[in-house]
Amino acid sequence: MHRHGYKGRKFGRENDQRRALLKGLAANLIQHEEIVTTLPKAKELVPYVEKLITKAKIGDLHNRRQIISKVANIEAAHKLVDELAPKLGGRVSGHLSIKRDGYRRGDNSTMARVSFVGLSTEATVKKNVKKKVDETPESKKTDKLIKKAVLASNKPGSIGTKVVAKRTGVRGNK
Repeated sequence: MHRHGYKGRKFGRENDQRRALLKGLAANLIQHEEIVTTLPKAKELVPYVEKLITKAKIGDLHNRRQIISKVANIEAAHKLVDELAPKLGGRVSGHLSIKRDGYRRGDNSTMARVSFVGLSTEATVKKNVKKKVDETPESKKTDKLIKKAVLASNKPGSIGTKVVAKRTGVRGNK
């Protein structure tokens, strides 16, 4: 069988389940302004939410109702129209970014972080504030002392060492 003419990813789900998945991902992205999901889901989510942002910029009643029908809950739709769309006003497109975020531990699936471009989320603000506070020379010295203490405590024979059992297979230690 050929793949010609088939748009979108199936995610191993039926049509209504796929639609519900995208609605839920869109609502979580709007509420939290940044989510971590698998890479294929992120690639499907971005154009879905970009269209919603375009409608949210218009912001009239008809477009608001269309957004409500495409998002899992009403609070997320109102947040998109009232708070996020005015902040994203200058852009025509490209409101979202996808950054690869490593691999999932269970099945080694590629994870991705989807976030709004131009909005500073609380997590990034906290990181930036912490960097500015931690850049004093005294804090750098204390960080070095803490690292030395941690390394010293992990040496064999010292108190607080971890005992890790070796895995043995048929062919010996691995």
